[in-house]
Amino acid sequence: MRHGSHPCGTLARVQRRRLLAVLLVGAAGLGGLAGCRTSPNVAAYVGDEQVTVAELDDAVAERLADPDIAAYAEADRTGFTRQVLSLQVGEEVYAAVARRYDVEVTDAEVRDRLAELLGDNDPDAVYAQVAQQQGANRDDVFENVRQQLVRQRVAVAEGEADLSDAALRARYDESADELTQTELGIITVPDQPTADGVLAQLTADPGTYPALATQFAGGNTLPAVEPFAGADVPEVLAEQVAGTAAGQGFTRAVPEAGGVVVGFVRAVTVPAFADVRDQLAEQAAGEAEEAGAARVTAVRDDLDLDVNPRYGVLDEDRVVAGEGGVVQLLEDAGGAGAADAGAGAAGD
Repeated sequence: MRHGSHPCGTLARVQRRRLLAVLLVGAAGLGGLAGCRTSPNVAAYVGDEQVTVAELDDAVAERLADPDIAAYAEADRTGFTRQVLSLQVGEEVYAAVARRYDVEVTDAEVRDRLAELLGDNDPDAVYAQVAQQQGANRDDVFENVRQQLVRQRVAVAEGEADLSDAALRARYDESADELTQTELGIITVPDQPTADGVLAQLTADPGTYPALATQFAGGNTLPAVEPFAGADVPEVLAEQVAGTAAGQGFTRAVPEAGGVVVGFVRAVTVPAFADVRDQLAEQAAGEAEEAGAARVTAVRDDLDLDVNPRYGVLDEDRVVAGEGGVVQLLEDAGGAGAADAGAGAAGD
Protein backbone atom coordinates (compact mmCIF):
# COMPACT_ATOMS: atom_id res chain seq x y z
CA MET A 1 0.00 0.00 0.00
CA ARG A 2 1.68 3.16 -1.16
CA HIS A 3 0.60 6.70 -0.80
CA GLY A 4 0.79 9.24 -3.61
CA SER A 5 2.59 12.50 -4.06
CA HIS A 6 2.92 15.36 -1.62
CA PRO A 7 -0.20 17.43 -0.73
CA CYS A 8 -1.32 19.86 -3.36
CA GLY A 9 1.18 18.04 -5.54
CA THR A 10 0.00 19.41 -8.89
CA LEU A 11 -0.12 23.01 -7.73
CA ALA A 12 3.17 22.73 -5.87
CA ARG A 13 4.93 21.27 -8.88
CA VAL A 14 3.62 24.08 -11.07
CA GLN A 15 4.94 26.59 -8.54
CA ARG A 16 8.37 24.96 -8.27
CA ARG A 17 8.94 24.56 -12.00
CA ARG A 18 7.50 27.82 -13.23
CA LEU A 19 10.68 29.92 -13.26
CA LEU A 20 13.01 28.19 -15.70
CA ALA A 21 10.14 26.57 -17.58
CA VAL A 22 8.80 30.02 -18.42
CA LEU A 23 12.19 31.60 -19.08
CA LEU A 24 13.13 28.97 -21.63
CA VAL A 25 12.97 30.53 -25.05
CA GLY A 26 12.23 28.99 -28.42
CA ALA A 27 10.78 29.25 -31.86
CA ALA A 28 7.08 29.74 -32.44
CA GLY A 29 6.41 26.26 -33.78
CA LEU A 30 7.28 27.19 -37.32
CA GLY A 31 6.91 23.82 -39.01
CA GLY A 32 6.52 23.80 -42.74
CA LEU A 33 8.37 26.89 -43.90
CA ALA A 34 8.44 26.79 -47.68
CA GLY A 35 10.74 28.51 -50.14
CA CYS A 36 8.40 30.23 -52.58
CA ARG A 37 9.26 33.93 -52.33
CA THR A 38 12.95 34.72 -52.62
CA SER A 39 15.15 37.78 -52.50
CA PRO A 40 18.87 37.88 -51.76
CA ASN A 41 18.22 40.50 -49.10
CA VAL A 42 15.39 38.67 -47.28
CA ALA A 43 16.00 35.79 -44.89
CA ALA A 44 12.32 34.99 -44.29
CA TYR A 45 8.85 36.21 -45.18
CA VAL A 46 6.00 36.17 -42.66
CA GLY A 47 2.84 37.21 -44.42
CA ASP A 48 3.47 40.75 -45.62
CA GLU A 49 6.38 41.20 -43.22
CA GLN A 50 10.03 40.37 -43.78
CA VAL A 51 13.07 39.42 -41.78
CA THR A 52 15.95 40.84 -43.77
CA VAL A 53 19.40 39.31 -43.99
CA ALA A 54 20.80 42.49 -42.44
CA GLU A 55 18.40 42.16 -39.49
CA LEU A 56 19.37 38.55 -39.02
CA ASP A 57 23.10 39.32 -39.17
CA ASP A 58 22.71 42.14 -36.66
CA ALA A 59 20.66 39.95 -34.31
CA VAL A 60 23.25 37.18 -34.43
CA ALA A 61 26.14 39.60 -33.88
CA GLU A 62 24.36 41.21 -30.94
CA ARG A 63 23.96 37.87 -29.20
CA LEU A 64 27.48 36.70 -29.95
CA ALA A 65 28.81 39.77 -28.17
CA ASP A 66 27.86 37.96 -24.96
CA PRO A 67 30.71 35.55 -24.11
CA ASP A 68 28.30 32.97 -22.69
CA ILE A 69 26.25 32.94 -25.87
CA ALA A 70 29.35 32.88 -28.02
CA ALA A 71 30.52 29.77 -26.16
CA TYR A 72 27.12 28.17 -26.65
CA ALA A 73 27.14 28.92 -30.39
CA GLU A 74 30.75 27.95 -31.05
CA ALA A 75 30.06 24.29 -31.77
CA ASP A 76 27.38 25.01 -34.39
CA ARG A 77 27.39 28.58 -35.68
CA THR A 78 25.00 27.90 -38.54
CA GLY A 79 22.63 26.15 -36.17
CA PHE A 80 22.74 29.15 -33.87
CA THR A 81 21.92 31.45 -36.78
CA ARG A 82 18.94 29.22 -37.57
CA GLN A 83 17.86 29.56 -33.95
CA VAL A 84 17.97 33.34 -34.10
CA LEU A 85 16.08 33.44 -37.38
CA SER A 86 13.39 31.19 -35.90
CA LEU A 87 12.99 33.60 -33.00
CA GLN A 88 12.69 36.54 -35.37
CA VAL A 89 10.04 34.77 -37.41
CA GLY A 90 8.26 33.92 -34.16
CA GLU A 91 8.11 37.60 -33.23
CA GLU A 92 6.40 38.38 -36.53
CA VAL A 93 3.95 35.51 -36.05
CA TYR A 94 2.96 36.76 -32.62
CA ALA A 95 2.63 40.32 -33.88
CA ALA A 96 0.12 38.98 -36.42
CA VAL A 97 -1.69 37.07 -33.65
CA ALA A 98 -1.97 40.22 -31.52
CA ARG A 99 -3.37 42.16 -34.47
CA ARG A 100 -5.90 39.50 -35.39
CA TYR A 101 -7.30 39.15 -31.88
CA ASP A 102 -6.80 42.81 -30.93
CA VAL A 103 -4.76 42.05 -27.81
CA GLU A 104 -1.85 44.02 -26.41
CA VAL A 105 0.82 43.21 -23.86
CA THR A 106 2.79 46.22 -22.66
CA ASP A 107 6.44 46.25 -21.74
CA ALA A 108 5.46 47.12 -18.18
CA GLU A 109 3.28 44.00 -17.98
CA VAL A 110 6.15 41.85 -19.23
CA ARG A 111 8.50 43.38 -16.66
CA ASP A 112 5.98 42.70 -13.90
CA ARG A 113 5.60 39.09 -15.01
CA LEU A 114 9.36 38.64 -15.16
CA ALA A 115 9.66 40.00 -11.63
CA GLU A 116 7.10 37.43 -10.48
CA LEU A 117 8.95 34.63 -12.20
CA LEU A 118 12.35 35.64 -10.90
CA GLY A 119 11.12 36.07 -7.35
CA ASP A 120 14.10 35.94 -5.01
CA ASN A 121 16.42 34.49 -7.66
CA ASP A 122 19.41 36.54 -8.75
CA PRO A 123 18.43 37.88 -12.20
CA ASP A 124 22.03 37.96 -13.42
CA ALA A 125 22.51 34.32 -12.46
CA VAL A 126 19.27 33.26 -14.17
CA TYR A 127 20.04 35.14 -17.39
CA ALA A 128 23.56 33.73 -17.40
CA GLN A 129 22.12 30.22 -17.13
CA VAL A 130 19.74 30.87 -20.04
CA ALA A 131 22.63 32.24 -22.12
CA GLN A 132 24.89 29.29 -21.36
CA GLN A 133 22.28 26.59 -21.85
CA GLN A 134 20.22 28.06 -24.70
CA GLY A 135 22.18 30.84 -26.33
CA ALA A 136 19.43 33.34 -25.56
CA ASN A 137 19.81 36.88 -24.28
CA ARG A 138 17.60 39.05 -22.10
CA ASP A 139 15.64 40.36 -25.07
CA ASP A 140 14.84 36.79 -26.11
CA VAL A 141 13.55 36.02 -22.63
CA PHE A 142 11.56 39.25 -22.60
CA GLU A 143 9.95 38.40 -25.94
CA ASN A 144 9.19 34.85 -24.85
CA VAL A 145 7.36 36.07 -21.76
CA ARG A 146 5.47 38.56 -23.93
CA GLN A 147 4.38 35.73 -26.20
CA GLN A 148 3.15 33.69 -23.27
CA LEU A 149 1.07 36.62 -22.10
CA VAL A 150 -0.26 37.06 -25.64
CA ARG A 151 -1.43 33.44 -25.65
CA GLN A 152 -3.22 34.01 -22.37
CA ARG A 153 -4.86 37.23 -23.57
CA VAL A 154 -6.03 35.59 -26.77
CA ALA A 155 -7.66 32.76 -24.84
CA VAL A 156 -9.39 35.25 -22.56
CA ALA A 157 -10.52 37.38 -25.51
CA GLU A 158 -12.03 34.33 -27.18
CA GLY A 159 -13.85 33.24 -24.02
CA GLU A 160 -11.69 30.14 -23.61
CA ALA A 161 -10.16 31.20 -20.30
CA ASP A 162 -10.96 33.39 -17.32
CA LEU A 163 -8.12 34.67 -15.16
CA SER A 164 -10.21 36.99 -13.01
CA ASP A 165 -10.13 36.84 -9.24
CA ALA A 166 -13.72 35.60 -9.23
CA ALA A 167 -12.73 32.71 -11.49
CA LEU A 168 -9.80 31.88 -9.24
CA ARG A 169 -12.09 31.81 -6.22
CA ALA A 170 -14.42 29.45 -8.06
CA ARG A 171 -11.42 27.26 -8.87
CA TYR A 172 -10.48 27.35 -5.19
CA ASP A 173 -13.96 26.18 -4.17
CA GLU A 174 -13.89 23.39 -6.74
CA SER A 175 -10.43 22.29 -5.57
CA ALA A 176 -11.37 21.76 -1.93
CA ASP A 177 -10.45 18.07 -1.94
CA GLU A 178 -7.11 18.70 -3.61
CA LEU A 179 -6.26 21.65 -1.36
CA THR A 180 -7.28 20.06 1.93
CA GLN A 181 -4.30 18.68 3.79
CA THR A 182 -4.75 15.81 6.22
CA GLU A 183 -1.92 15.01 8.62
CA LEU A 184 -2.18 11.24 8.55
CA GLY A 185 -0.35 8.45 10.28
CA ILE A 186 -0.57 4.85 9.07
CA ILE A 187 0.60 1.88 11.14
CA THR A 188 -0.01 -1.68 10.00
CA VAL A 189 -0.22 -4.29 12.76
CA PRO A 190 -0.81 -8.07 12.62
CA ASP A 191 -4.29 -8.36 14.14
CA GLN A 192 -7.39 -6.51 15.36
CA PRO A 193 -6.68 -6.64 19.13
CA THR A 194 -3.26 -5.09 18.51
CA ALA A 195 -4.83 -2.48 16.25
CA ASP A 196 -7.35 -1.54 18.95
CA GLY A 197 -4.57 -1.12 21.48
CA VAL A 198 -2.42 1.01 19.16
CA LEU A 199 -5.37 3.24 18.29
CA ALA A 200 -6.19 3.73 21.97
CA GLN A 201 -2.60 4.81 22.67
CA LEU A 202 -2.56 7.25 19.75
CA THR A 203 -5.88 8.80 20.73
CA ALA A 204 -4.74 9.23 24.32
CA ASP A 205 -1.29 10.55 23.39
CA PRO A 206 -0.53 11.42 19.73
CA GLY A 207 3.09 11.90 20.73
CA THR A 208 3.51 8.13 20.95
CA TYR A 209 3.20 7.78 17.19
CA PRO A 210 6.97 7.61 16.36
CA ALA A 211 7.58 4.88 18.93
CA LEU A 212 4.60 2.84 17.78
CA ALA A 213 5.60 3.25 14.15
CA THR A 214 9.07 1.98 15.00
CA GLN A 215 7.61 -0.98 16.87
CA PHE A 216 5.54 -1.98 13.83
CA ALA A 217 7.91 -0.77 11.14
CA GLY A 218 7.36 -2.08 7.64
CA GLY A 219 6.54 -1.17 4.09
CA ASN A 220 2.96 -0.24 5.02
CA THR A 221 3.77 1.84 8.10
CA LEU A 222 4.70 5.49 7.91
CA PRO A 223 7.58 6.32 10.27
CA ALA A 224 6.05 9.74 10.93
CA VAL A 225 2.73 11.48 10.45
CA GLU A 226 2.70 13.01 6.96
CA PRO A 227 0.51 15.62 5.25
CA PHE A 228 -1.65 14.28 2.43
CA ALA A 229 -3.81 15.97 -0.17
CA GLY A 230 -7.20 14.36 -0.55
CA ALA A 231 -6.25 12.81 -3.89
CA ASP A 232 -3.08 11.33 -2.39
CA VAL A 233 -4.69 9.40 0.45
CA PRO A 234 -4.46 5.65 -0.28
CA GLU A 235 -7.71 4.74 -1.99
CA VAL A 236 -8.37 1.82 0.35
CA LEU A 237 -8.40 4.25 3.30
CA ALA A 238 -9.98 7.30 1.65
CA GLU A 239 -13.49 6.79 3.04
CA GLN A 240 -12.27 6.26 6.60
CA VAL A 241 -9.89 9.24 6.45
CA ALA A 242 -12.62 11.53 5.12
CA GLY A 243 -14.95 10.51 7.96
CA THR A 244 -12.42 10.85 10.77
CA ALA A 245 -12.14 14.02 12.83
CA ALA A 246 -8.80 15.52 13.80
CA GLY A 247 -7.31 13.82 16.83
CA GLN A 248 -9.15 10.59 16.11
CA GLY A 249 -8.37 7.41 14.22
CA PHE A 250 -9.76 4.21 12.78
CA THR A 251 -8.81 0.63 12.06
CA ARG A 252 -9.37 -1.38 8.94
CA ALA A 253 -8.36 -4.88 7.97
CA VAL A 254 -6.36 -4.76 4.75
CA PRO A 255 -5.08 -8.28 4.04
CA GLU A 256 -3.00 -7.16 1.08
CA ALA A 257 -1.17 -4.77 3.40
CA GLY A 258 -0.30 -7.61 5.76
CA GLY A 259 -2.79 -7.15 8.58
CA VAL A 260 -4.89 -4.38 10.10
CA VAL A 261 -4.21 -0.74 9.33
CA VAL A 262 -4.43 1.83 12.10
CA GLY A 263 -5.06 5.28 10.67
CA PHE A 264 -4.61 8.37 12.83
CA VAL A 265 -5.70 11.83 11.71
CA ARG A 266 -3.66 14.38 13.62
CA ALA A 267 -5.02 17.49 11.88
CA VAL A 268 -7.06 18.61 8.88
CA THR A 269 -6.17 21.93 7.26
CA VAL A 270 -7.76 23.82 4.39
CA PRO A 271 -5.46 26.64 3.23
CA ALA A 272 -6.99 30.07 2.86
CA PHE A 273 -7.60 31.39 -0.65
CA ALA A 274 -4.89 34.01 -0.17
CA ASP A 275 -2.36 31.28 0.60
CA VAL A 276 -2.90 29.40 -2.65
CA ARG A 277 -4.04 32.18 -4.96
CA ASP A 278 -0.71 32.41 -6.76
CA GLN A 279 -0.64 28.65 -7.37
CA LEU A 280 -4.20 28.69 -8.67
CA ALA A 281 -3.34 31.63 -10.92
CA GLU A 282 -0.36 29.71 -12.35
CA GLN A 283 -2.57 26.72 -13.02
CA ALA A 284 -5.22 28.85 -14.75
CA ALA A 285 -2.59 30.72 -16.75
CA GLY A 286 -1.08 27.47 -17.97
CA GLU A 287 -4.46 26.27 -19.20
CA ALA A 288 -5.05 29.63 -20.90
CA GLU A 289 -1.70 29.36 -22.66
CA GLU A 290 -2.63 25.96 -24.05
CA ALA A 291 -5.90 27.32 -25.39
CA GLY A 292 -4.16 30.37 -26.82
CA ALA A 293 -1.50 28.23 -28.49
CA ALA A 294 -4.17 26.65 -30.69
CA ARG A 295 -5.18 30.13 -31.85
CA VAL A 296 -1.55 30.97 -32.58
CA THR A 297 -1.28 27.83 -34.69
CA ALA A 298 -4.37 28.85 -36.66
CA VAL A 299 -2.92 32.28 -37.40
CA ARG A 300 0.45 30.81 -38.34
CA ASP A 301 -1.24 28.39 -40.73
CA ASP A 302 -3.01 31.31 -42.42
CA LEU A 303 0.22 33.23 -42.91
CA ASP A 304 2.38 32.79 -45.98
CA LEU A 305 5.67 31.72 -44.38
CA ASP A 306 8.70 31.45 -46.67
CA VAL A 307 12.40 31.15 -46.01
CA ASN A 308 15.05 32.10 -48.50
CA PRO A 309 16.39 28.91 -50.15
CA ARG A 310 19.86 30.11 -49.23
CA TYR A 311 18.86 29.19 -45.69
CA GLY A 312 17.13 25.93 -46.58
CA VAL A 313 13.59 24.92 -45.59
CA LEU A 314 12.12 23.80 -42.28
CA ASP A 315 10.51 20.38 -42.12
CA GLU A 316 9.54 19.09 -38.67
CA ASP A 317 12.16 21.29 -37.01
CA ARG A 318 14.97 20.06 -39.30
CA VAL A 319 16.60 21.91 -42.12
CA VAL A 320 16.31 19.72 -45.20
CA ALA A 321 16.86 20.04 -48.93
CA GLY A 322 13.90 20.05 -51.28
CA GLU A 323 14.38 16.34 -51.97
CA GLY A 324 14.52 15.52 -48.27
CA GLY A 325 18.29 15.47 -47.78
CA VAL A 326 20.09 17.59 -45.24
CA VAL A 327 21.13 20.96 -46.64
CA GLN A 328 24.84 21.77 -46.58
CA LEU A 329 24.98 25.30 -45.22
CA LEU A 330 27.94 27.61 -45.75
CA GLU A 331 28.95 30.26 -43.26
CA ASP A 332 30.00 33.64 -44.54
CA ALA A 333 33.22 35.35 -43.59
CA GLY A 334 31.62 36.87 -40.52
CA GLY A 335 30.83 33.44 -39.11
CA ALA A 336 27.11 34.20 -38.74
CA GLY A 337 26.00 33.90 -42.31
CA ALA A 338 23.97 31.40 -44.24
CA ALA A 339 21.59 29.39 -42.12
CA ASP A 340 18.05 28.17 -42.26
CA ALA A 341 15.14 29.01 -40.01
CA GLY A 342 15.34 25.89 -37.87
CA ALA A 343 13.92 25.55 -34.39
CA GLY A 344 15.62 27.27 -31.51
CA ALA A 345 15.93 26.30 -27.89
CA ALA A 346 13.08 24.40 -26.27
CA GLY A 347 10.54 25.88 -23.93
CA ASP A 348 7.95 27.85 -25.90
